[in-house]
Amino acid sequence: MDDQLGSTLHTGLLIMTTAGMAWLSGFPMLFPSLGPTAFVLALFQKSDATSPRRVIGGHVIGVVAGLLAYHLLAGGITMAGTTEPGSIEGLRLAASGVFATTLTAGGMLATDTRHPPACATTLIVSLGLLTTVLEGALIVLTVIVLVLAHQLLLATERWGARHV
Repeated sequence: MDDQLGSTLHTGLLIMTTAGMAWLSGFPMLFPSLGPTAFVLALFQKSDATSPRRVIGGHVIGVVAGLLAYHLLAGGITMAGTTEPGSIEGLRLAASGVFATTLTAGGMLATDTRHPPACATTLIVSLGLLTTVLEGALIVLTVIVLVLAHQLLLATERWGARHV
């Protein structure tokens, strides 16, 4: 299988894992930052960029920064609805997103857990879409499942290559 087709299918299989879990559980286990994470895992399979420490660590930092920023600056407001132009609520959400993204970038650089899709995770949280500690834990659990599914796919590919 060529690299393009293999990476495409790998990405789809990873997302299918969490999409199936979301469908069967009813929990929000399919969220926008998983798409870029799955793509990075599929495209750079043997790179430092896909080390579990970086992928999971980056998302953990994104969740923590997002929760901190949201509850400090924008608690009770959500980006799911519209805000009036120039409103204080809109300003609070914007400030929450900026603060969370800045904290996430700094946190990932300080801990060598650089994973750019985690900046999307921090925005999901800081803009009021998934804002409880339980939802934050669910985000991290979902990322762990994605990484485990990736590791399983790689192991299956290696096993298949040795036994063909």
